[in-house]
Amino acid sequence: MAKEDLKWFYDLATGKVFQGKVSGFETRMGPYDTEEEAHHAISIAAARTKAAEIWDDKED
Repeated sequence: MAKEDLKWFYDLATGKVFQGKVSGFETRMGPYDTEEEAHHAISIAAARTKAAEIWDDKED
């Protein structure tokens, strides 16, 4: 079994969490180490985006 098969993903189209690369990459977020992290995919992405924006502002 590949390591990716043990990772968790979030499907933007359905809002469901699943283990392994079940859906296509167009709507798949991840991989995440745990199911709990995958359930928080949207908030994790938002936090990462905010951190990147802050970093970009410091560079200007």
